[in-house]
Amino acid sequence: MRRIAISVAVSTMTLSLAGCGVLDATGGVSDASPTKGDAITVGLLLPETANTRYARFDHPIIADKVAELTAKHGKVDYANANASAARQARQMRKMVDDRVDVILVDAVDSHAIAPEVKHAKDEGIPVIAYDRLAEGPIDAYISFDNELVGEVQGRSLLDALGSGSGVHNKIVMMNGSPTDPNARQFKEGAFSELNGKVTIAQKFDTTEWKPEIAQANMAQTIRRMGASNISAVYAANDGIAGGVIKALKAAGVTHLPPITGQDAELDAVQRIVTGEQYMSVYKSYPDEAQAAAEMAVAKVQGKNIQFDALTRDKVDSPTNRGIPAQLVQVSALTRRTIKQTVIADGIYSVDAICTPKYKAACAAAGLK
Repeated sequence: MRRIAISVAVSTMTLSLAGCGVLDATGGVSDASPTKGDAITVGLLLPETANTRYARFDHPIIADKVAELTAKHGKVDYANANASAARQARQMRKMVDDRVDVILVDAVDSHAIAPEVKHAKDEGIPVIAYDRLAEGPIDAYISFDNELVGEVQGRSLLDALGSGSGVHNKIVMMNGSPTDPNARQFKEGAFSELNGKVTIAQKFDTTEWKPEIAQANMAQTIRRMGASNISAVYAANDGIAGGVIKALKAAGVTHLPPITGQDAELDAVQRIVTGEQYMSVYKSYPDEAQAAAEMAVAKVQGKNIQFDALTRDKVDSPTNRGIPAQLVQVSALTRRTIKQTVIADGIYSVDAICTPKYKAACAAAGLK
Protein backbone atom coordinates (compact mmCIF):
# COMPACT_ATOMS: atom_id res chain seq x y z
CA MET A 1 0.00 0.00 0.00
CA ARG A 2 2.91 2.36 0.55
CA ARG A 3 5.29 3.40 -2.22
CA ILE A 4 7.86 6.18 -2.22
CA ALA A 5 7.84 8.57 -5.14
CA ILE A 6 11.00 9.13 -7.16
CA SER A 7 10.78 12.90 -7.45
CA VAL A 8 14.19 14.14 -8.59
CA ALA A 9 13.49 13.89 -12.30
CA VAL A 10 9.98 15.27 -11.86
CA SER A 11 11.28 18.24 -9.87
CA THR A 12 13.92 18.95 -12.52
CA MET A 13 11.31 18.82 -15.25
CA THR A 14 8.98 21.13 -13.32
CA LEU A 15 11.72 23.68 -12.78
CA SER A 16 12.70 23.56 -16.45
CA LEU A 17 9.12 24.17 -17.50
CA ALA A 18 8.81 26.98 -14.97
CA GLY A 19 11.87 28.61 -16.54
CA CYS A 20 10.01 28.57 -19.85
CA GLY A 21 7.02 30.24 -18.23
CA VAL A 22 4.82 27.11 -18.16
CA LEU A 23 4.10 27.08 -14.43
CA ASP A 24 1.15 24.67 -14.59
CA ALA A 25 2.75 22.07 -16.86
CA THR A 26 2.74 19.05 -14.55
CA GLY A 27 0.59 17.08 -16.97
CA GLY A 28 -1.57 17.50 -20.02
CA VAL A 29 -3.74 20.55 -20.58
CA SER A 30 -6.74 18.77 -19.05
CA ASP A 31 -4.74 18.13 -15.85
CA ALA A 32 -3.96 21.77 -15.18
CA SER A 33 -5.81 23.14 -12.16
CA PRO A 34 -7.86 26.30 -12.70
CA THR A 35 -6.23 29.31 -11.10
CA LYS A 36 -8.36 31.02 -8.49
CA GLY A 37 -7.77 33.98 -6.25
CA ASP A 38 -7.99 34.11 -2.48
CA ALA A 39 -11.79 34.10 -2.20
CA ILE A 40 -12.01 30.31 -2.15
CA THR A 41 -14.15 27.85 -0.22
CA VAL A 42 -12.64 24.64 1.11
CA GLY A 43 -15.17 21.93 1.92
CA LEU A 44 -14.14 19.94 5.01
CA LEU A 45 -15.89 16.65 5.75
CA LEU A 46 -14.90 14.98 9.03
CA PRO A 47 -16.15 11.55 10.09
CA GLU A 48 -17.30 11.52 13.70
CA THR A 49 -17.40 13.22 17.08
CA ALA A 50 -16.44 10.36 19.42
CA ASN A 51 -12.77 11.21 18.89
CA THR A 52 -12.21 14.69 20.30
CA ARG A 53 -9.38 15.50 17.89
CA TYR A 54 -11.72 16.57 15.06
CA ALA A 55 -13.38 19.41 16.97
CA ARG A 56 -10.33 20.29 19.05
CA PHE A 57 -7.63 20.24 16.37
CA ASP A 58 -8.47 19.36 12.77
CA HIS A 59 -11.33 21.76 12.01
CA PRO A 60 -9.99 24.91 13.72
CA ILE A 61 -6.41 24.38 12.51
CA ILE A 62 -7.50 23.89 8.90
CA ALA A 63 -9.80 26.91 9.07
CA ASP A 64 -7.06 29.10 10.53
CA LYS A 65 -4.49 27.95 7.96
CA VAL A 66 -6.83 28.52 5.01
CA ALA A 67 -7.50 32.05 6.30
CA GLU A 68 -3.76 32.67 6.69
CA LEU A 69 -2.95 31.44 3.18
CA THR A 70 -5.68 33.52 1.55
CA ALA A 71 -5.26 36.85 3.40
CA LYS A 72 -8.47 35.95 5.29
CA HIS A 73 -10.52 35.87 2.09
CA GLY A 74 -10.82 32.07 2.02
CA LYS A 75 -13.23 30.09 4.18
CA VAL A 76 -13.99 26.53 5.25
CA ASP A 77 -17.42 24.93 4.82
CA TYR A 78 -17.44 22.28 7.58
CA ALA A 79 -19.63 19.22 8.17
CA ASN A 80 -19.28 16.24 10.51
CA ALA A 81 -20.97 12.95 9.63
CA ASN A 82 -21.22 11.64 13.21
CA ALA A 83 -20.11 8.17 12.02
CA SER A 84 -22.82 7.89 9.33
CA ALA A 85 -21.59 7.08 5.83
CA ALA A 86 -25.00 7.96 4.39
CA ARG A 87 -24.98 11.36 6.12
CA GLN A 88 -21.47 12.05 4.84
CA ALA A 89 -22.54 11.22 1.28
CA ARG A 90 -25.37 13.75 1.56
CA GLN A 91 -23.00 16.35 3.03
CA MET A 92 -20.54 15.88 0.19
CA ARG A 93 -23.27 16.06 -2.44
CA LYS A 94 -24.48 19.35 -0.93
CA MET A 95 -20.95 20.78 -1.02
CA VAL A 96 -20.72 19.90 -4.70
CA ASP A 97 -24.12 21.50 -5.32
CA ASP A 98 -22.94 24.59 -3.42
CA ARG A 99 -19.87 24.74 -5.71
CA VAL A 100 -17.11 24.69 -3.12
CA ASP A 101 -13.70 24.96 -4.78
CA VAL A 102 -12.02 21.89 -3.26
CA ILE A 103 -13.04 19.16 -0.80
CA LEU A 104 -11.05 17.61 2.04
CA VAL A 105 -12.79 14.38 3.05
CA ASP A 106 -12.02 12.12 6.01
CA ALA A 107 -14.24 9.22 5.00
CA VAL A 108 -16.49 7.35 7.41
CA ASP A 109 -16.47 4.50 4.89
CA SER A 110 -13.71 4.71 2.30
CA HIS A 111 -15.56 2.50 -0.19
CA ALA A 112 -19.02 4.00 0.21
CA ILE A 113 -17.79 7.54 -0.46
CA ALA A 114 -16.30 6.64 -3.88
CA PRO A 115 -19.39 7.57 -5.95
CA GLU A 116 -19.46 11.02 -4.36
CA VAL A 117 -15.75 11.47 -5.07
CA LYS A 118 -16.41 10.66 -8.71
CA HIS A 119 -19.39 13.04 -8.80
CA ALA A 120 -17.25 15.85 -7.41
CA LYS A 121 -14.54 15.19 -9.98
CA ASP A 122 -17.12 15.12 -12.78
CA GLU A 123 -18.21 18.56 -11.59
CA GLY A 124 -14.63 19.83 -11.70
CA ILE A 125 -14.07 19.92 -7.94
CA PRO A 126 -10.76 18.43 -6.70
CA VAL A 127 -10.98 16.00 -3.79
CA ILE A 128 -8.19 15.38 -1.28
CA ALA A 129 -8.48 12.38 1.07
CA TYR A 130 -7.68 13.51 4.59
CA ASP A 131 -6.46 11.11 7.28
CA ARG A 132 -8.21 8.11 5.67
CA LEU A 133 -7.62 6.93 2.10
CA ALA A 134 -10.94 7.28 0.29
CA GLU A 135 -11.61 5.28 -2.85
CA GLY A 136 -12.43 6.88 -6.17
CA PRO A 137 -10.51 9.43 -8.27
CA ILE A 138 -9.02 11.51 -5.47
CA ASP A 139 -6.38 14.09 -6.33
CA ALA A 140 -4.17 13.54 -3.29
CA TYR A 141 -3.98 11.97 0.14
CA ILE A 142 -2.55 13.19 3.42
CA SER A 143 -2.34 11.11 6.56
CA PHE A 144 0.04 9.71 9.08
CA ASP A 145 2.15 6.71 8.16
CA ASN A 146 -0.48 4.23 9.27
CA GLU A 147 1.55 1.04 9.06
CA LEU A 148 4.20 2.77 11.14
CA VAL A 149 1.50 3.56 13.73
CA GLY A 150 0.81 -0.16 14.09
CA GLU A 151 4.50 -0.99 14.15
CA VAL A 152 5.09 1.53 16.96
CA GLN A 153 2.18 0.04 18.91
CA GLY A 154 3.46 -3.51 18.40
CA ARG A 155 7.04 -2.68 19.36
CA SER A 156 5.84 -0.81 22.44
CA LEU A 157 3.81 -3.81 23.55
CA LEU A 158 6.87 -6.05 23.22
CA ASP A 159 8.93 -3.50 25.14
CA ALA A 160 6.33 -3.51 27.91
CA LEU A 161 6.50 -7.29 28.15
CA GLY A 162 10.29 -7.03 28.34
CA SER A 163 12.56 -10.01 28.62
CA GLY A 164 9.56 -12.20 29.42
CA SER A 165 8.20 -11.69 25.92
CA GLY A 166 7.52 -14.93 24.07
CA VAL A 167 4.85 -17.10 22.50
CA HIS A 168 3.62 -18.08 25.97
CA ASN A 169 2.31 -14.50 26.26
CA LYS A 170 -1.30 -14.31 25.11
CA ILE A 171 -2.27 -11.05 23.42
CA VAL A 172 -5.76 -9.76 22.67
CA MET A 173 -6.03 -7.59 19.54
CA MET A 174 -8.78 -4.98 19.60
CA ASN A 175 -8.59 -3.53 16.09
CA GLY A 176 -10.43 -0.55 14.63
CA SER A 177 -13.46 -0.28 12.38
CA PRO A 178 -13.56 -2.64 9.38
CA THR A 179 -14.82 0.22 7.17
CA ASP A 180 -11.76 2.37 7.94
CA PRO A 181 -8.78 1.59 5.67
CA ASN A 182 -6.45 3.03 8.29
CA ALA A 183 -7.57 0.33 10.73
CA ARG A 184 -6.40 -2.35 8.34
CA GLN A 185 -3.00 -0.70 8.04
CA PHE A 186 -2.68 -0.28 11.82
CA LYS A 187 -3.48 -3.97 12.19
CA GLU A 188 -0.98 -5.01 9.53
CA GLY A 189 1.76 -2.90 11.08
CA ALA A 190 1.15 -4.27 14.57
CA PHE A 191 0.90 -7.85 13.31
CA SER A 192 4.26 -7.50 11.53
CA GLU A 193 5.86 -6.79 14.91
CA LEU A 194 3.90 -9.25 17.05
CA ASN A 195 3.67 -12.27 14.75
CA GLY A 196 5.80 -15.15 16.00
CA LYS A 197 6.87 -13.27 19.14
CA VAL A 198 3.64 -13.64 21.13
CA THR A 199 0.45 -15.66 20.81
CA ILE A 200 -2.52 -13.70 19.51
CA ALA A 201 -5.24 -15.46 21.45
CA GLN A 202 -8.23 -13.32 20.43
CA LYS A 203 -8.80 -10.57 17.88
CA PHE A 204 -11.77 -8.34 17.12
CA ASP A 205 -12.70 -5.55 14.74
CA THR A 206 -14.47 -2.69 16.52
CA THR A 207 -17.45 -1.40 14.57
CA GLU A 208 -17.31 2.39 14.11
CA TRP A 209 -14.46 2.51 16.65
CA LYS A 210 -17.04 2.48 19.45
CA PRO A 211 -15.51 2.06 22.93
CA GLU A 212 -18.64 0.30 24.20
CA ILE A 213 -18.24 -2.39 21.55
CA ALA A 214 -14.60 -2.86 22.55
CA GLN A 215 -15.69 -3.09 26.18
CA ALA A 216 -18.25 -5.79 25.36
CA ASN A 217 -15.72 -7.76 23.31
CA MET A 218 -13.17 -7.52 26.09
CA ALA A 219 -15.70 -8.66 28.70
CA GLN A 220 -16.45 -11.66 26.50
CA THR A 221 -12.74 -12.41 26.19
CA ILE A 222 -12.20 -12.22 29.94
CA ARG A 223 -15.02 -14.74 30.51
CA ARG A 224 -13.56 -17.03 27.86
CA MET A 225 -9.84 -16.80 28.70
CA GLY A 226 -9.71 -15.59 32.27
CA ALA A 227 -8.14 -12.23 33.07
CA SER A 228 -4.97 -13.78 34.48
CA ASN A 229 -4.20 -15.38 31.11
CA ILE A 230 -4.17 -12.05 29.23
CA SER A 231 -0.60 -10.78 29.02
CA ALA A 232 -1.31 -7.58 27.07
CA VAL A 233 -3.93 -5.89 24.91
CA TYR A 234 -3.35 -4.28 21.54
CA ALA A 235 -5.97 -1.51 21.42
CA ALA A 236 -5.99 0.35 18.11
CA ASN A 237 -6.85 3.74 19.59
CA ASP A 238 -7.44 5.47 22.90
CA GLY A 239 -11.21 5.11 22.80
CA ILE A 240 -10.88 1.36 22.41
CA ALA A 241 -8.26 1.31 25.16
CA GLY A 242 -10.74 3.06 27.45
CA GLY A 243 -13.37 0.40 26.75
CA VAL A 244 -10.86 -2.39 27.39
CA ILE A 245 -9.84 -0.84 30.71
CA LYS A 246 -13.46 -0.54 31.83
CA ALA A 247 -14.03 -4.23 31.08
CA LEU A 248 -10.91 -5.27 33.01
CA LYS A 249 -11.84 -3.15 36.01
CA ALA A 250 -15.41 -4.49 35.95
CA ALA A 251 -13.92 -7.98 36.12
CA GLY A 252 -12.03 -7.01 39.28
CA VAL A 253 -8.59 -6.68 37.70
CA THR A 254 -6.46 -4.29 39.76
CA HIS A 255 -3.08 -4.83 38.09
CA LEU A 256 -3.79 -4.03 34.45
CA PRO A 257 -1.75 -5.61 31.63
CA PRO A 258 0.07 -3.36 29.13
CA ILE A 259 -2.48 -1.71 26.85
CA THR A 260 -1.71 0.34 23.74
CA GLY A 261 -3.64 3.23 22.23
CA GLN A 262 -3.47 5.96 19.62
CA ASP A 263 -4.40 9.65 19.28
CA ALA A 264 -2.99 10.99 22.57
CA GLU A 265 -6.42 11.97 23.87
CA LEU A 266 -6.35 13.81 27.19
CA ASP A 267 -7.97 11.04 29.22
CA ALA A 268 -5.54 8.56 27.67
CA VAL A 269 -2.56 10.74 28.61
CA GLN A 270 -3.91 10.81 32.16
CA ARG A 271 -4.28 7.01 32.13
CA ILE A 272 -0.68 6.76 30.95
CA VAL A 273 0.41 8.97 33.86
CA THR A 274 -1.31 6.64 36.32
CA GLY A 275 -0.10 3.48 34.58
CA GLU A 276 -3.53 2.21 33.57
CA GLN A 277 -2.62 2.52 29.87
CA TYR A 278 0.92 1.76 28.78
CA MET A 279 1.18 4.00 25.71
CA SER A 280 -0.53 5.93 22.96
CA VAL A 281 0.70 6.99 19.54
CA TYR A 282 1.30 10.71 19.25
CA LYS A 283 0.41 12.16 15.89
CA SER A 284 1.00 15.84 15.31
CA TYR A 285 -2.45 16.98 14.28
CA PRO A 286 -1.25 20.54 13.68
CA ASP A 287 1.30 19.27 11.15
CA GLU A 288 -1.27 17.15 9.32
CA ALA A 289 -4.04 19.76 9.36
CA GLN A 290 -1.82 22.64 8.25
CA ALA A 291 -0.33 20.57 5.42
CA ALA A 292 -3.83 19.57 4.30
CA ALA A 293 -4.89 23.21 4.14
CA GLU A 294 -1.75 24.05 2.16
CA MET A 295 -2.47 21.23 -0.29
CA ALA A 296 -6.09 22.30 -0.75
CA VAL A 297 -5.24 25.96 -1.38
CA ALA A 298 -2.33 25.13 -3.70
CA LYS A 299 -4.50 22.71 -5.69
CA VAL A 300 -7.38 25.08 -6.26
CA GLN A 301 -5.12 28.05 -7.00
CA GLY A 302 -3.18 26.09 -9.59
CA LYS A 303 0.12 26.30 -7.70
CA ASN A 304 1.35 22.98 -8.97
CA ILE A 305 4.97 23.36 -7.91
CA GLN A 306 3.91 23.88 -4.29
CA PHE A 307 1.37 21.06 -4.56
CA ASP A 308 3.98 18.64 -5.92
CA ALA A 309 6.38 19.59 -3.11
CA LEU A 310 3.70 18.70 -0.57
CA THR A 311 2.90 15.31 -2.15
CA ARG A 312 6.21 13.58 -2.78
CA ASP A 313 5.00 10.14 -1.63
CA LYS A 314 2.76 7.79 -3.61
CA VAL A 315 0.06 5.42 -2.32
CA ASP A 316 -2.37 2.98 -3.91
CA SER A 317 -6.05 2.56 -3.08
CA PRO A 318 -8.27 -0.34 -4.21
CA THR A 319 -9.45 1.84 -7.12
CA ASN A 320 -6.48 4.03 -8.00
CA ARG A 321 -2.70 3.70 -8.13
CA GLY A 322 0.08 6.22 -7.69
CA ILE A 323 -1.95 8.77 -5.73
CA PRO A 324 0.17 11.81 -4.73
CA ALA A 325 0.50 11.74 -0.96
CA GLN A 326 2.14 13.08 2.14
CA LEU A 327 2.71 10.63 5.01
CA VAL A 328 3.37 12.33 8.34
CA GLN A 329 5.58 10.57 10.91
CA VAL A 330 4.45 9.47 14.39
CA SER A 331 6.02 8.62 17.75
CA ALA A 332 5.29 6.59 20.86
CA LEU A 333 3.82 8.44 23.82
CA THR A 334 4.67 6.89 27.18
CA ARG A 335 5.17 8.30 30.67
CA ARG A 336 8.75 9.08 29.67
CA THR A 337 7.83 11.06 26.54
CA ILE A 338 4.84 13.16 27.61
CA LYS A 339 7.01 16.27 28.02
CA GLN A 340 8.67 15.88 24.61
CA THR A 341 5.41 15.32 22.73
CA VAL A 342 2.03 16.71 23.77
CA ILE A 343 3.40 19.27 26.21
CA ALA A 344 6.27 20.48 24.00
CA ASP A 345 3.88 20.89 21.04
CA GLY A 346 1.31 22.77 23.11
CA ILE A 347 -1.38 20.12 22.71
CA TYR A 348 -1.94 20.02 26.47
CA SER A 349 -0.52 21.97 29.38
CA VAL A 350 0.74 20.34 32.56
CA ASP A 351 -2.23 21.91 34.36
CA ALA A 352 -4.68 20.33 31.90
CA ILE A 353 -3.16 16.89 32.47
CA CYS A 354 -2.44 17.17 36.17
CA THR A 355 -5.84 17.95 37.61
CA PRO A 356 -6.25 17.28 41.36
CA LYS A 357 -7.11 13.62 40.73
CA TYR A 358 -3.76 13.11 38.98
CA LYS A 359 -1.48 15.36 41.03
CA ALA A 360 0.33 12.55 42.86
CA ALA A 361 0.80 10.47 39.71
CA CYS A 362 2.04 13.54 37.83
CA ALA A 363 4.59 14.30 40.53
CA ALA A 364 5.83 10.70 40.35
CA ALA A 365 6.14 11.07 36.57
CA GLY A 366 8.08 14.32 36.88
CA LEU A 367 5.29 16.51 35.50
CA LYS A 368 5.27 19.79 37.41
